[in-house]
Amino acid sequence: MRKTSDTPMIKIAKIILLVLAVILIGFVSAVIGLILGAIVGGTLAGIFEIVFDYEFVFNDRVGYEGTGQLGFILGALIGIVASGVYFFGRQTEKNR
Repeated sequence: MRKTSDTPMIKIAKIILLVLAVILIGFVSAVIGLILGAIVGGTLAGIFEIVFDYEFVFNDRVGYEGTGQLGFILGALIGIVASGVYFFGRQTEKNR
């Protein structure tokens, strides 16, 4: 059953708010990915260098700086995709 009280302007406002929520969640998860990438990846980068005798380099950065950037990118992608699927995924007739 459709709601008859939703005007086109209200629908547009809801979509804009959902898009802003996806962007905000993507940014927050990117910052979390940066922190986790720098902490965990920086520690593992040293082990990677010992085991493989090769420095971990990403975007001309070595160690925790490179893994922090990689964590930022991966965190942003995971946050945007997950929140996008959650907010804009297949909607049932009840949710419309």
